[in-house]
Amino acid sequence: MKKKTIKVGLLGFGTVGSGTYRMLTTNANTISYTTGVSIEVSKILVRDLSKKREISAPAALFTDQPDDILKNPDIDIVVEVLGGVHPAFDYMEEAIKAGKHVVTANKAVIAKDGPYLTNLALEHKVALRYEASVAGGVPILNALSTSLQANEFTEITGIVNGTTNYILTQMAENDMDYETALKQAQSMGFAEADPTGDVEGFDAVNKLSILISTAFGLRVAPEDIPREGITNITKEDIICAKQFGFTIKLLAQARRYRNTLECHVQPAMVPLDHPLATVKNEFNAVFAKGNALDNVMLYGKGAGAMPTGSAVVGDLLEIARAYAVGTADKTIPTAVNDNVNLKFDGEGQNMYYINLLAEDMTGVLGKIATTFGDYGIAVKSFVQNTASKQSGRYVPLIYILGETTRERLNDALEEISKFTFVKEIKSVISVAALD
Repeated sequence: MKKKTIKVGLLGFGTVGSGTYRMLTTNANTISYTTGVSIEVSKILVRDLSKKREISAPAALFTDQPDDILKNPDIDIVVEVLGGVHPAFDYMEEAIKAGKHVVTANKAVIAKDGPYLTNLALEHKVALRYEASVAGGVPILNALSTSLQANEFTEITGIVNGTTNYILTQMAENDMDYETALKQAQSMGFAEADPTGDVEGFDAVNKLSILISTAFGLRVAPEDIPREGITNITKEDIICAKQFGFTIKLLAQARRYRNTLECHVQPAMVPLDHPLATVKNEFNAVFAKGNALDNVMLYGKGAGAMPTGSAVVGDLLEIARAYAVGTADKTIPTAVNDNVNLKFDGEGQNMYYINLLAEDMTGVLGKIATTFGDYGIAVKSFVQNTASKQSGRYVPLIYILGETTRERLNDALEEISKFTFVKEIKSVISVAALD
C-alpha cells in the first residue's frame, strides 16, 4: 500500500532550519518506517535566494515569498524556525488560521503569545508543538506534559542557556575572566556577536515562562520574572564559590509553596554534589521535583543545528504518526487556562553569598553582623580573606546568609554600605535551594 506523503514548509533555513532539513532528508527511510508516512519538504522560505548555504538543497525548494508556504493548500505542516517575534508570530497565526499544523522552536513567541496561539490552534483543530523552544534537544516539555503529567510539581530548576553555561564553565575550570570566556564562546559559535539576550538572562526567562506554563499551568509573562544576568560574575566569585563547596550557574527556577509560585532567573551557587553542578559548557539540564516521582533530571545539548533540529523533527513525527493511524485530532492542544489554585508571588526567599570590602579594624565584623540581624537575616558562614587584603587597609569579607527576601537584603546592604569603613559591596549572588 502506498504510504501517505505529508508535505512540510520550512520558514527559515538558518542553524535550526538547516539542521531540521538535514535530519528529514538523511533519516528519511527511518522516519518513513517508524511513522508509516513519508515526509517531504516542499518549500523553504529564506530572505536571500542568492546566499550560499552550508547545507545544500534543490534550488526549486527555496522561495522568498511567505505565501508560497502559508497559502499553499498542499502543505500540511509549517515549521517556523526564523527566530524573533515578528514576522514569526504573524506567520504562525496565519498558518493556523489556514488549517495547517505548526511546529516551532521560537521561545520568544511561545513565551509571549503561546496561550493565544494554543487556543487558536484548538479553534481551528490543528496542532501547535514547540518542544524545541526550551533546552534544544532535551525533551523536557514532552516529558512534563505526557509521562510525568500525573505529578503535582513543586520545583522546576534548569540550566537552559548554553552560552552562559559555557562562559561560567570556562571561568571555573580554565581560570578565565568573564570577558575572555565570552570572546572564546563567540569564536566557537556558542555566543552571538551581541550576546545580550543570553548573558543578561532574557533567553532564560522566555524558557522559564514556558516551563512554568507546562509544569504548573500558570501563565507568568517573561517580563514579570525577576531576572539577573552573569556579566558581574568575577574570577574572585568563582574561587570563593569553590571554597564554600559551590559552583556558579545561571539558573531558571520556579518553586511552589502551598498555593503560591516563586520564580526567578539569576546566577546561583550550586552545591558541587548536586547533579546540576556537573552540567558543563553548552549542555543544558532541567531538574524537576514532583509529589510522585520525587526528583528527575533531563540532560543534553541545548542548542545547535542537530540537537534543536532533532526536537523539531520529533514534534513533526508526532503529527505524522497521527496522520498514519487516522487520529490527527489527537494532536490538537487543549485550551490554556490559568491554574486558579496557584498565584504568582515574585522571587521569594533565598540564601545569599555576599562579598564586601571593608577596613581591617576592630568592631567592623560586629557592626555588620548586628545590621544583618536587625533585618532578620542570619549569617550561616563567614570568611575574612586576609590573603587578599588591598592597599594594606581593606579586606574582603565573605558571607553566606540565611534565607531572606531580596528586598530585605537590599535594605540591609544599603545600610551597611553607608558605614564609613565599608568601601564596596562587590557581589551579591543567590545560593540555590536544591534538594
